[in-house]
Amino acid sequence: MRAEEKTRICPVERAGGLEHSFRRLLQNPRRILKPYVSQGMTVLDLGCGPGFFSLELASMLFDSGKVIASDVQEGMLDKVRQKIAGTAFESKIQLHRCREKSIGVTEQVDLILAFYMVHEVPNKDRLFGELKSILKQNGKIFIAEPSFRVPKQDFEETVEKAKSVGFKEIKRPKLLFSRSVVLVNPNHNHF
Repeated sequence: MRAEEKTRICPVERAGGLEHSFRRLLQNPRRILKPYVSQGMTVLDLGCGPGFFSLELASMLFDSGKVIASDVQEGMLDKVRQKIAGTAFESKIQLHRCREKSIGVTEQVDLILAFYMVHEVPNKDRLFGELKSILKQNGKIFIAEPSFRVPKQDFEETVEKAKSVGFKEIKRPKLLFSRSVVLVNPNHNHF
């Protein structure tokens, strides 16, 4: 696979495939994230796409906390906006458009979900430096990558880049068709 194919962003026109009911069976957001989500948290759903995880995360926070659903494509955020319009989720999900080379979130968060998107980012050193600066002390980052697209060696390099900015690996959750890791921010440093 060529480098430009690895970093290609999923187009908005294919967003429907990200929400197929079969995916919910294989990658149930509640089952995957339950150990890491609690009331009152602020969660960043990085590369949220059409909101597959965002809405479930908001529901898991009950009446407290919020989800920052962020994506680089306004079309993906429009899909989330349409889903939450007129619902209780409107006040719990904050939409944020990332810049091309920066997330641009300045709010401190408790949990970052980066599901099937880190391989799309060309500069992972910059990404992890920025994530470290917004993740609270003892906050966690959950990274999952598609095993059919991201070879084991590439995934291990991603984990090492995260560790090089100070994240500490705490778990390797088992997910079908995925490589995943949970890292903690043991000490919060602004870069």
